Amino acid sequence: MKKIIVSLFAFFIYTSSQAQHFDLIPLGIYGGEQEDNLSAYLIGTPKDSTFLCLDAGTINTGIRKAIQLKSLYGTEEAILHNQIKGYFISHGHLDHLSGLIINSPADSKKDIFAIAPVLQILQNHYFINDTWINFADQGQKPILGKYHYRELQEGIELSAQNTPFFLTAYELSHVNPYKSSAVLVRHADHYLLYLGDTGADRVEKADQLDQLWKNIAPLIKKGQLNTILIEVSFPNNQPENLLFGHLTPNLLLEELNKLKEKTERDDLKGLNIVVTHRKPTRNNPEIIKNELLNNNPLKVNYIFPEQGKRISLP
Repeated sequence: MKKIIVSLFAFFIYTSSQAQHFDLIPLGIYGGEQEDNLSAYLIGTPKDSTFLCLDAGTINTGIRKAIQLKSLYGTEEAILHNQIKGYFISHGHLDHLSGLIINSPADSKKDIFAIAPVLQILQNHYFINDTWINFADQGQKPILGKYHYRELQEGIELSAQNTPFFLTAYELSHVNPYKSSAVLVRHADHYLLYLGDTGADRVEKADQLDQLWKNIAPLIKKGQLNTILIEVSFPNNQPENLLFGHLTPNLLLEELNKLKEKTERDDLKGLNIVVTHRKPTRNNPEIIKNELLNNNPLKVNYIFPEQGKRISLP
């Protein structure tokens, strides 16, 4: 009887550790060129039909694809209006926000979460009469007030209203001193980390990733953070002086090694790395995938998202 109780307890611990806490639906996965498949990821929770959108390069086409794959249910209009409850925008480049701009006339009222420099780009360069019209609640008149800007301050957690999530932003360097950002998404006591475009600290001559790794390492050690979405834009043959604030497989490994050291572990086995923002030029996506899989001493679980296909994450 004692052995049975011990076995059941061990099974309970195992199944609890394997429980799914996040659902991820990629609306777009690439880092340029294919305007119908640019960076945008819906993050939700199991048994819930509401989402926060992490970046917004492609929206409508991604929703249609997700409906076809039965990752989302309902009409395109209903999903855009009622299921997407807000947007986190990592930085001001078009491949991360053009879907938000183009779909704004058809959208419903919701929040845009971003660090101050990104909100200023939206306010001063996109939601203005010369380029579109102001669908936000600050900036150039006429102000339509559909979107509410919510500033994220580095390291300070903020509730994402109308979602079950709490958000903490961290600055990244994307061709220093240009500001990109990452967001740590918390649901209950579980976390997921999403990074916008970023270069490696060594190449950028910065320390933003080092600071980010310091902040998340304790969560990895406790088993509270099991998934990181991070870009790898170019294969290893891209010269470092032509990276323009992006990562290669070798540079990602360089950064993950720094993270590993901060976790005081021998490897990062069990950590999911969702590879975002691959540049779709020629066969680059497949080259990047092979270079990552063929050189994985840290034993991370690489995930290569497909547009519209739901991913369940611990």
